[in-house]
Amino acid sequence: MPLIYFLPPLATVLIWSGNMTINQLSVGAIAPSSIAFLRWLLALAVMTPFVLPAVLRHREEIRRQWPKLALLGLLGMGLWQGLAYVAAETTTATNMGILAAMVPLLTVLLSALILREPPTLGGVLGGVLAFVGVTVLLGRGNPLSLLQLQVALGDALMVVAATCYALYGVMLKRWSMNLPPWVMLYAQVCFAVLFLLPPYLMGPMTPIDGQNIGLILYAGIPASVITTFLWMRAVRQIGANQSSIFINLMPLFSAVIAMIFLGERVAGFHFAGGLLILAGVIMAQTLTRPLTRELTPDKPSNAQ
Repeated sequence: MPLIYFLPPLATVLIWSGNMTINQLSVGAIAPSSIAFLRWLLALAVMTPFVLPAVLRHREEIRRQWPKLALLGLLGMGLWQGLAYVAAETTTATNMGILAAMVPLLTVLLSALILREPPTLGGVLGGVLAFVGVTVLLGRGNPLSLLQLQVALGDALMVVAATCYALYGVMLKRWSMNLPPWVMLYAQVCFAVLFLLPPYLMGPMTPIDGQNIGLILYAGIPASVITTFLWMRAVRQIGANQSSIFINLMPLFSAVIAMIFLGERVAGFHFAGGLLILAGVIMAQTLTRPLTRELTPDKPSNAQ
């Protein structure tokens, strides 16, 4: 496989990691509700001239599938990024990058629950290992502190955000729609803008100025439009499974970018928790032998 095929997923994860620093830089410069809304409004404006003709051609299918597209827009754009902006106020970009790297593992676990995919050896063992890593990270090196509910709000919100994005991926797989990728994305972004409009109007509505316009541009174009194009290209060239492995680089990239631009320092618990989570995710992606046999056609399930 040509090495150039690995550039799109690598670039995607690098841009996503940079967005963790953007989340931190937005604190004090623009309200979470403002940047969450304005980034997707900008992305919608950029995509409209190129995608709208195809959207109009598929309007009947969009009308039939709008409830599913609305939920996907809420999970993948509204809650995933909206919660991340709120989380940035009480946690670090390094923590956010590490917790975001849980998405592949959470996807495996949710797939077993929702899609009835047989749990794998790696999914179970990796889930346990990653859970220990999360307790180390959230407890700042002391997992027992979690018993006293001593968890930073931002870290807890990132766990919820990562779960929302993992659920987004699972539902995207479950719901097969006869729509081109860009049309499906455009419809989801439209619904995300609608969902994010009320919080934006309720304020505080931060005015756009020289301090925050660069943050909005980065979040709206590279971190939304360009990464979508690159990720779809990566999946087409090397497959979804191999592409998702690159997400494991997010903790490293996020930590390095945060150290350079934010002056964040990596502590021992970052290494310990991050390595445990990374090991758990890799285990879930590589040890794919099912723990139980899949149902065969001659033994149908009674589940409806």
